[in-house]
Amino acid sequence: MKLSIAIPESSLSDETTKMDKTRKISILARACAIFKIDTIYVYQEGNNKEDGNLLVTILKYLETPQFLRKRLFPKMNELKFAGVLQPLKIPSHITPANPKKINRGDIREGIVVSIKGKRFVDVGINQLVPYFGKSGIGKRTTVQFKVGYPDFSVKEIQRSEIPTYWGYSVKERSNLFSLMTEWKGNTIITSRKGKTATKEQLSKYIKTNIPTLLIFGSPEKGVHEILGGKLKNIQNAKSLNFFPNQATETVRLEEAILGTLAIINAYSIGQNIGNNG
Repeated sequence: MKLSIAIPESSLSDETTKMDKTRKISILARACAIFKIDTIYVYQEGNNKEDGNLLVTILKYLETPQFLRKRLFPKMNELKFAGVLQPLKIPSHITPANPKKINRGDIREGIVVSIKGKRFVDVGINQLVPYFGKSGIGKRTTVQFKVGYPDFSVKEIQRSEIPTYWGYSVKERSNLFSLMTEWKGNTIITSRKGKTATKEQLSKYIKTNIPTLLIFGSPEKGVHEILGGKLKNIQNAKSLNFFPNQATETVRLEEAILGTLAIINAYSIGQNIGNNG
């Protein structure tokens, strides 16, 4: 089951300080990494461009392996409180820096550099590797070693070729309606107005290889309120309530994402066990 989520630029509106906003983004990123989210879509909602930039920048920063961050992210105000961020520790980040430990078939993230007119890729092993891929200078790329230590040789690969979870991508969209109408797959709107998210309700999404997009609202507005009358023009979207009988007045976005993904994950595992039993 390939999952992506959509969250609004206004996701941080219930936090007042930049440090607290930064901490919240860290929690969101960790939740997405834990449950192997493919893409995080950030859609415009309200007048929250500054928060939107902060959200997108830090989500991308956290997904980037540590050794690449200084090259890809110059000093900027959005990263003022980067010290409070919790590392994702996903497979693309947990890689040895010792070149002697690089073997044939290993996959690494790197950045393309130019030395005396020749292109190399820096994969964080204190040794540049000749690069013949398509990515431009200064761009991030994913490579697989054709030859390990000491005669390094790599080829550029796509994330779809990697057998393990490698991280999420972050994409911006002008509004939620256009994102949902352009989406080629199943859509679940998370809402207290929806039907209870039972195993039966989720089974059609869990059983298929068709990508599923989970839509989340803002701290002030639910998805139904954000879309208004446009909701009736959207096909293949189901509203589900993942927190029936909640005792709190509201469920915070970070709680909603973590809880929703945990429920889907549990049902998915149960489905797989049932199929293999």
